[in-house]
Amino acid sequence: MSDGSIIELAVQAMVVSVKLSAPILVTSLVIGFVISLFQSMTQIQEFTLAFVPKVIGVGIALLISGNWMLHTLVNYTESLWASIPSLL
Repeated sequence: MSDGSIIELAVQAMVVSVKLSAPILVTSLVIGFVISLFQSMTQIQEFTLAFVPKVIGVGIALLISGNWMLHTLVNYTESLWASIPSLL
């Protein structure tokens, strides 16, 4: 196993992890920004006002992108298992 193949596997793992976390993180970021903007304009400082919409939004994002996330993870795992003989 050479250094190049180890680096390639690490880069692939990081790319897959970024792709899988992006829908959830972007949804949470956008909802958090909108809620904080609303709170700063109205000066309402309620914790549940920020928490509940984020939970609902992340749940909806998981429902929408969950199938794609699962297929991405399965494809990565299959390619990783298929590449094991070439790594030895």
